[in-house]
Amino acid sequence: MPALRFRAIDMNKALAISKLMIDDLQELIQCPREYFSIEVVNSSFIMDEKVVEGLPAVDVLWFDRGQEVQDKAAMIITKHINLLGYKNVDVIFQALEKSRYYENGEHF
Repeated sequence: MPALRFRAIDMNKALAISKLMIDDLQELIQCPREYFSIEVVNSSFIMDEKVVEGLPAVDVLWFDRGQEVQDKAAMIITKHINLLGYKNVDVIFQALEKSRYYENGEHF
C-alpha cells in the first residue's frame, strides 16, 4: 500500500511515468517500493447516449499520512500525469483503516 488506480489514462503513457513517479512518492512516503502498486483500469465513459473520452483520474488507496503528505503526494501525481499531456487530472484519496485491511488473514 499505497495502491494507485488510473482511469482514462493510456496504458503506454502510464508505463512511461511509472518508475519516476514511484521514485518521487517513495521518497515522500518513506515506505518500501514493493508496497506500491499501479493499476490501469479499463473503463468506458458514457454521456448522452454516446461513448466519450473520460477525464483522467487517479484513485489512491492508502493509510492516512496526514494532510501535508497527502497534499504533496497529490502534487507529485498531478505533475507526472501532466507530463503525459493530460492538462487536468483528479486525484482522489481513500484512506484505509488499518483494522479493516487484511494481509494473509491478519489486519494491521
